[in-house]
Amino acid sequence: MAPNHNPYLVLLLLAVAAVGFALTPLAAAWAWAHFFSPNKPGKDKNAIYECGLESKGDAWIHFRAEYYLYGIIFLVFDVETIFLLPFAVSFTTLPVGAFVAMVIFLLLLVEGLVWAWRKGFLNWK
Repeated sequence: MAPNHNPYLVLLLLAVAAVGFALTPLAAAWAWAHFFSPNKPGKDKNAIYECGLESKGDAWIHFRAEYYLYGIIFLVFDVETIFLLPFAVSFTTLPVGAFVAMVIFLLLLVEGLVWAWRKGFLNWK
């Protein structure tokens, strides 16, 4: 006779594993900084710098939002084209439904590109 187990026990174990997977590196970094890293505060160590140079002037610079939109659009189309590689590799062994799904996927990408083009996001001003 099989023992009666709670069906949500597996989900609980996976949730505990996920939380442990996230917290373990944080705990290890804290322990390393607390027990092994030397605490030597000083003028040079506490100085604010970027790329080895001291900051000059105000760090709050206004960036145009178009730069971010352009970058996001690039990332979307760059990452989405990665999904085409597995389809291209196994094209001859896939059923017709996979081909239809990929055509729909490509049409959605083209629709997004046309939308961005009509909105003027691709115009560099």
